[in-house]
Amino acid sequence: QVQLVESGGGLVQAGGSLRLSCAVSGWKSDPYVVAWFRQVPGKEREGVSCISASGAATSYADSVKGRFAISRDNAENTVYLQMNNLKPEDTAVYYCATNWNYYCSGYASHNMIYWGKGALITVSS
Repeated sequence: QVQLVESGGGLVQAGGSLRLSCAVSGWKSDPYVVAWFRQVPGKEREGVSCISASGAATSYADSVKGRFAISRDNAENTVYLQMNNLKPEDTAVYYCATNWNYYCSGYASHNMIYWGKGALITVSS
């Protein structure tokens, strides 16, 4: 069973930085694509960023381009989301997710199979 555990959430002032980690266990051989999503109560889950299995390809939502950076360490089965210049509108629960694909094309929440439990990021103004 594939399991994902997020860590690194917390409270930060606007303009500050945080780094989320997503530790993945249960992949039997190859690593696979991992994506970050976020959700605010009452709103749909939004795709934030995705990284291919090799780490060579990444994708970002327009709202976070230039501020967030996704990376991975396949030796540690961990994916990171570095978040800089945080804004109050970035406040949400952040989830990492994976499926059995190697690439991010068309990543969407309904395409993901395994999910972490989420990490709360609160950005104060």
